[in-house]
Amino acid sequence: MPEGDFAKKESRLSTTGAPPPEKLDVASNSPWRFSPATKPPLRIGLLLDGPVLPRFTVRIIEGLQASNFVDLALLVYKKHSAVQETKRPQSVVGRLARRLFDSRLRKHTLYELYLRFDQRRKAHDDPLDNMDCSCLLSGIDNIEVEPIATKFVHRFPTEALERIRAKKLDVLIRFGFNILKGEILTATRFGVWSYHHGDNEFYRGGPPLFWELYESSPLSGVLLQVLTEELDAGIVLCKSLFATKATLSVSENRFAPYSGSTDLVIRKLNELHQFGWDHLLHNAVPPAPYRGKRKLYRSPTNSDMARWLGPVLLKKALRRPFRRKSMQHWKIGIRLNSTALFDVGSDGSLQGFRWIAPPKGHFWADPFLLDHDGRRWVFFEDYVYAKKRAFIACAELLADGNLISPVPCLDNPEHHYSYPYVFRDGQELFMIPEAYDTGSIDLYRCDEFPDKWVFQATLLIGKFVDTSVWHHKGLWWMMTTRADPDSRSSCLFLFYAERLTGEWRFHPSNPISTDVRNNRGAGRIFWTNQRFIRPSQSCSPVYGYSFTLNEITSLSTAEYSEQALREFRPETLNMQATHTYNWLPGVEIIDGARVVPLAKT
Repeated sequence: MPEGDFAKKESRLSTTGAPPPEKLDVASNSPWRFSPATKPPLRIGLLLDGPVLPRFTVRIIEGLQASNFVDLALLVYKKHSAVQETKRPQSVVGRLARRLFDSRLRKHTLYELYLRFDQRRKAHDDPLDNMDCSCLLSGIDNIEVEPIATKFVHRFPTEALERIRAKKLDVLIRFGFNILKGEILTATRFGVWSYHHGDNEFYRGGPPLFWELYESSPLSGVLLQVLTEELDAGIVLCKSLFATKATLSVSENRFAPYSGSTDLVIRKLNELHQFGWDHLLHNAVPPAPYRGKRKLYRSPTNSDMARWLGPVLLKKALRRPFRRKSMQHWKIGIRLNSTALFDVGSDGSLQGFRWIAPPKGHFWADPFLLDHDGRRWVFFEDYVYAKKRAFIACAELLADGNLISPVPCLDNPEHHYSYPYVFRDGQELFMIPEAYDTGSIDLYRCDEFPDKWVFQATLLIGKFVDTSVWHHKGLWWMMTTRADPDSRSSCLFLFYAERLTGEWRFHPSNPISTDVRNNRGAGRIFWTNQRFIRPSQSCSPVYGYSFTLNEITSLSTAEYSEQALREFRPETLNMQATHTYNWLPGVEIIDGARVVPLAKT
């Protein structure tokens, strides 16, 4: 592949030191646990309501304890007042009576009932499930603080502030207490860090990730911020964006944002340890004007719930007798001898693609093109509805755009295969298929073209999707999307190695993207007109909604940056989704999906 020079521009992505290969720990969601800096460890304190913590918080603390640059120096527990300690739990009758006669509670009755029903929908590994962490936290110095409370605001008494300052902490991380104000915000060198589950450009207040469902927002965000006196307006150190799930269940919608953002703290602490506070400020998310529909979001009232659930439930009830199972039905589109979509002369039109209908009972997706011995071939995912899984198939592409004699070329009844990234290294052909359920990224070598491929090596251990590799300036580069604990919790990683089979090193600009609109690959990364083009896909508002062509503007072992050239949406194709683009001179190939009744597939 040509080795063009890259302009060193748009290096806006964060740069953290990469651990050596033996330290790399991607599979357990902790690639930032190692810092190569020789500075003293960061002294960290945790603000907690008690030793019983949500699952996602436990995962964060485990990462801190496993790192080589964090000293958990202090636990600050919230002390309950004497009135709270002696208060007996109310009976069912007592709770009902209190709600009946307390107007503030009564106006949220429908929301409370909704939460009770929603508990039935939560996953077995729900990130908000509580876990007793007494053993995990044992041996760490701790104090109890009874905050000075005014409504929802907590301030710290003078004696507590003195004890905290005496520990000479670098950062306090808030996992408990209420809204914090006062001197506690400046009691450490770099402030109090706190999660906000919701994109603060649109959602300030709470409850977390509920109003995104209510307002049908396509995105649900999570950010890590340094708290200030102004609510939800602190310094945003980093942000992740996830697709809002098409559901009425807040527990289903919150799963990906809570589970997929547990590495924000360790990532930013790693940067702080290596490069200092000014680096974090330089790479902070720029302030943006607030665009929320409400000045401050609060728990929904009975009228809010009625306006939301009433029409939705009525519509569901009316449709129920006529409901049929449906799914995205994918097919392949081929266009010959047109101006390529990435060309400066292209008008961006997706017209002119000829659609290839798969056999009944199948869909075809993720098409990749390959030149071999003067003939052109298409490798693709062949999904069989009856088996509920896919294998990799290939077919020859004729000069008139037809595909002939499709045959299976990689199949295993125990796994689902897709995204057949085929490429050449010298005289040999290789494939890296997506096989999320294997828990690894595996390399296959072509033993007999086109339909015999043999396992060559495991490149990485972990849950990954849509892996792409390419060669540039003597190095192999690999871009892949971590999908832990599932593909909804995605972020894009870049690795490099001297050899195709590794050792693969974690790139210092990771994560390349934590935005669901561009953090998955959509085809081969290719060289054209003295530049590399990376196709990416958006999974918002639906899976595989659109693809974007991005120009890689800087690529080295120290830097990575890219800029979006153009997004291609499915509406012009009269489809719901289009999420793959591949190209050879004179040929472009995409896929597209419509939602159809399962009986018609």
